[in-house]
Amino acid sequence: MTGTVPGLPDGMRRVLAVVAHPDDESFGLGGLLALLSDRGVPTAVLCFTHGEASTLHGRPGDLHTVRAGELARAAQELGVKRVELAGHPDGGLVDVPLPPLAAEVARLIGEQCPSHLLVFDSGGVTGHRDHQRATHAAQFAARRAGVAVVGWTLPLHVADRLNAEFGTSFTGPDPAECHVVAPVPRGRQCRAIACHASQSSDNPVLWRRLELLGDRE
Repeated sequence: MTGTVPGLPDGMRRVLAVVAHPDDESFGLGGLLALLSDRGVPTAVLCFTHGEASTLHGRPGDLHTVRAGELARAAQELGVKRVELAGHPDGGLVDVPLPPLAAEVARLIGEQCPSHLLVFDSGGVTGHRDHQRATHAAQFAARRAGVAVVGWTLPLHVADRLNAEFGTSFTGPDPAECHVVAPVPRGRQCRAIACHASQSSDNPVLWRRLELLGDRE
């Protein structure tokens, strides 16, 4: 039985998340995906890259393989029903033509019949060009399919605080422009994050962001 999720649009009966890297579904969208799962809303994830270019390497092994396994375990923790991991180049997603990326999204829209796509906001949240490209591909496909898109973002004061403390490039709108979803199940999200040990074991920016957000997205 699906239930209304306060702060999210009515009628979210099935959701496809489109992201660039393994861990985006947990570090960024994990609170929302866990909440949707708790409310009985089936979710799926399309991830465009294996995240092999990351500078974080908290576990031994080839990141191309390691991060694929981490994604599978994290998705299970979040209650995600299906994961599709593509093989596009990490850090080079912007160089992949938009129509083929959108076609991958469109194929899953046809197979999963989502009511909504869930993505990072159009600025990519962290400023990462791969994040932006993944979102643009999702928007392109959604327009053609007539599917609604929900963008995850950070309120401006949180983005500014992180940038001041860590020298990062987070972006975000004025809080008045955001719909707040609360409370989100941070416990489940943190368990999914822990599955990404190669990226989360030494990541103070991530933990500070969650601290600043509390139980709100």
